[in-house]
Amino acid sequence: MEMLIITGMSGAGKSTALNYFEDRGYLTINNMPYFLMENFSFIKHRENLKKLVLGVDIRSFKEPRDLLKLLSEIKNEGIEPKVLYLEAKNNVILNRYNLTRRFHPLGEMTSIDENISLERERLEVIREIADIIIDTSELKPKELITRLRKTFEGEKIRDLLVTITTFGFKYGAPTDLDMMFDVRCLSNPYYVKELRVKDGNSKEVQDYVMEGIKSKEYLEKIKDMMDFLLPCFIDEGKTQLTIGIGCSGGKHRSVTIAIKLYEHMKTKDNIKILINHKEKDKWNHW
Repeated sequence: MEMLIITGMSGAGKSTALNYFEDRGYLTINNMPYFLMENFSFIKHRENLKKLVLGVDIRSFKEPRDLLKLLSEIKNEGIEPKVLYLEAKNNVILNRYNLTRRFHPLGEMTSIDENISLERERLEVIREIADIIIDTSELKPKELITRLRKTFEGEKIRDLLVTITTFGFKYGAPTDLDMMFDVRCLSNPYYVKELRVKDGNSKEVQDYVMEGIKSKEYLEKIKDMMDFLLPCFIDEGKTQLTIGIGCSGGKHRSVTIAIKLYEHMKTKDNIKILINHKEKDKWNHW
């Protein structure tokens, strides 16, 4: 089981970091109290839990040293957790609290500035054992995500979930598409009697579609476009992308091109690809 603990100064970007990992397939738990964590129920059932991120702040423990004790006990269970510590300069954190008008989790002093200083002092013992320390003073949320991606680039982290949806225009285009390709200009197997009852998963249908004059060039242009766009989307912080590929009935041409595109994109390490055939239930009625 991969386990990461995200902690550090309140207002330093913990929520942004947790969202980053959650969007990439990790189970994230924020601010679980120590008396629940020490039961290890989430570890005892780890055969069904592959990637876990715990968000921990000053409220999670009576004393920060309790986290050191917890880390030791987790390691005794055969798990090697990493600790990511986020921090920022006092004046930056103070400004962030003034902008959001949120209360500081300590709330023990008369001013937020005093609470920030006290929190930094208490968390110093955790900072000393952190595997990774990131100062977010000069980082915007988008820049923090870029920093996390570079920091954990050796880990198998999914940056983007791409869903390729095939559909038939005669039934209406899906409303949740980020981009759409119309392949009705390609050779149509519907007009070949022996191919009409088959669908785009069939090799015979695929061969017929791809032997058309425009088909290979059309597919290559889609591949080139996606090779260019996907890194741009990832850099922008996009985590999900839905691509629509439509033909007349959503059975032959769109399915063929979707499968070919899937085969091209599935080799990319940081992208998970899914295919959804919207009209599949209608195929047998043709």
